[in-house]
Amino acid sequence: MPVPEPSFSVGVEEEYLLVDCRSRDLTPDPPPSMLRECQARCADPEQVTPEFLRSQIEVGTRVCGTVSEARADLARLRATICEVAAQHGLAPIAASTHPFARWTEQRRTERDRYSALADELQGTARRMLICGMHVHVGIEDEELRIDLMSQLSYFLPHLLALSCSSPFFEGEDTGLNSYRLTIFDALPRTGLPEQFASWAEYARHVKVLVRAGVMEDASKIWWDLRPSARFPTLETRIMDVCTRLDDAESLAALVISTLRMLWRLRNGNQRWRVYTPMLVNENRWRAMRYSFDAGMIDLGQGRVITFAEALDDLIALIEPDARVLGCAEAVLRSREILSRGASAHRQRAVFAEARAAGADHREALAAVVDWLIETTAKV
Repeated sequence: MPVPEPSFSVGVEEEYLLVDCRSRDLTPDPPPSMLRECQARCADPEQVTPEFLRSQIEVGTRVCGTVSEARADLARLRATICEVAAQHGLAPIAASTHPFARWTEQRRTERDRYSALADELQGTARRMLICGMHVHVGIEDEELRIDLMSQLSYFLPHLLALSCSSPFFEGEDTGLNSYRLTIFDALPRTGLPEQFASWAEYARHVKVLVRAGVMEDASKIWWDLRPSARFPTLETRIMDVCTRLDDAESLAALVISTLRMLWRLRNGNQRWRVYTPMLVNENRWRAMRYSFDAGMIDLGQGRVITFAEALDDLIALIEPDARVLGCAEAVLRSREILSRGASAHRQRAVFAEARAAGADHREALAAVVDWLIETTAKV
């Protein structure tokens, strides 16, 4: 039976790290007045909020009707954080890890929610010096939300590969392009989403854990993709935070256009094949390790293809939907990420260039921070 078209509204959340402009290290204790001033500059103060660690700050767009509207709101929020932080000798960086900061030197935000998390998760929470980008898409029908969650899982590694921004951690090149997920995956209820036949089945599983007292509600489910516990949205969470605003817009456009394509197929009595987590996890790992450099497994063909082929296939599928949603240009711009590299590629290139110019290891890492500061501020 056809399902009416969802609103396909969009909202984007980004987490930033706050850097001391002199040392290029994270500031473990930014002044409280900075957060208050950022909030005062927003029509809704909830658009700027603290995060688990005091060296982090989170922003969230309004509920937007189009991707371009979300980009404009995100640009305004980035500019606000940059301007206010500069008054305190600080700067935000849109990257999922800091090149050399140490988690042992960070301080936790004093809030009941974060204190409870720290008490429950212990060392796995204290290491959470990582940031991400979340894209909410309005899908009001609960059954449709669950159905599309199962189908969209196939494309999660594609989104991660394009967003990678965490190659360095505590002063070392990790060899991965998204080291963030190795830290996040240590928490419970993370990774690829489970597959459910209905909303009722999903709700029953959540109720088991709530009744058992192991979590308060569904907001403690931290899968790569989940039904939001607060909004009638499907929330894509697998992505590293994008250093370039253009890339953030492209990723949001890919998410919402892919969801509309899956809805369109469903209304034509078709659907994307749902693959087991065992298979999708192989591509998830390839994206974490290589970004898009080593290709992806086409699970239908059972062979590795270049990421350019995989992206071209996806764009061909979703381009009609991107046109309807008004974000075709942002979708096509995702190809530029392949030609110039994701943030992780650029960070390594900046590091190598600094070393070749005579910088020592720490100075080269500081040069990476400088690039992150500059690029984050380009809105």
